[in-house]
Amino acid sequence: MPLDVIMPALGMAQDTGLIVAWHKRRGDAVAKGDVLLEVETDKATVEIEAQGDGFLTDVTADAGAEVPVGEVIARISASADSAAPTPQAAPESVSADDLPTGKTIIMPTLGMAQDTGLLVAWLKAPGDAVAADDLLFEVETDKSTVEVPAGADGYVAALLAQAGDDVPVGQTIAIISAQPPASLISRAAPPAVAKAAAPVKPVPVAKSPARIAPVPALPVGGRILVSPKARRLAREQGLDLALLVKAGHPQPFHVKDLAVLKSLPVTPAHATVRAAGRLTADVETSGFADFAAWAAQTTKLTDANALMAGLCAASFGAEAIVAVESFGQTRIYAAGARLGKVSPSEDAPQIRLRDLRATPIAVVQVGAEDIPTLTLMRKGAGLTITLEYAGDDLGAAEAITLLSNFAGRMEQPLRHLL
Repeated sequence: MPLDVIMPALGMAQDTGLIVAWHKRRGDAVAKGDVLLEVETDKATVEIEAQGDGFLTDVTADAGAEVPVGEVIARISASADSAAPTPQAAPESVSADDLPTGKTIIMPTLGMAQDTGLLVAWLKAPGDAVAADDLLFEVETDKSTVEVPAGADGYVAALLAQAGDDVPVGQTIAIISAQPPASLISRAAPPAVAKAAAPVKPVPVAKSPARIAPVPALPVGGRILVSPKARRLAREQGLDLALLVKAGHPQPFHVKDLAVLKSLPVTPAHATVRAAGRLTADVETSGFADFAAWAAQTTKLTDANALMAGLCAASFGAEAIVAVESFGQTRIYAAGARLGKVSPSEDAPQIRLRDLRATPIAVVQVGAEDIPTLTLMRKGAGLTITLEYAGDDLGAAEAITLLSNFAGRMEQPLRHLL
């Protein structure tokens, strides 16, 4: 069966994408991972890769065309001949003719190598009035769990997927009509019903000693790869993700893998989980701005976020995947312990660097998150840096070393070269 090449959703509010250039022509042989075309949105220009081997056929849009998100723009077929059209059917025998009119909501692309997204939960019910910025559903990929806004004002007229479905990228999962719909179509239970059907009850520590065996200390390169949502739920329910690792269950782990974890045999624990930790360091003066200017002139590293990721990895003491959050955006880098060894990454981050220097926030106490989190805040001419972590991520000595090293590097960044 041919593989559809669709115009991906590269942003939550994106309706269309501009085809900048095709890197392959009609009839060309392609391999999985080959760059097919470049797409431009209002945020960035991105190369779109082939999701399988075959031949490029049925190209429906040329360079310069503005194409709606989710529209099929080509196919990868078994032969160079044009493949017969394969229109997308609505899920679960809902006829396309029966669907209400309105804005279609598709499973968004949240990563370049993403083929599907796991629909975690609907946040609105059929018939609900929604605004464009209202959160409509929650989706999980290998990298993260994201709450997706409706993207249009109107009414929820159709929900075409259930929580727990693994939905192909680009498939229509909801329709928002401009007027109150005369009839509703839904495969999903209302949010309240869904929650009542599967309540999440934290397991008390005293009653489930077998569930709270400490996660083995792992080196930076051997950390458990797990989605933020799954890690949070495992922690709330007292589940030990290391048991999945020992059982040979493939990583990264997702929410659906927690059912497998619960079915595994458990062994009595001889220790308790180390408590979450929080450390704070004050830096009287920050030399980072001057360091960034010097690095831009000397090494051509103009991305300040990448520089901070490099400083963070060096403080970590080994190569690490660092997520840098600033100005409401998250960028992920693979960073080594040497200046210049920083590159964009799509891997699951091992440590988060949250930059709040541009905000009025002066104190933070969020608590342990899915990965160790360093938060930067202004304090006069210097900085306050807070590290929050869980006991199964870092030991006390590791946390002290990480924060001390990072605070020193932000104060005197040239230590990064030593």
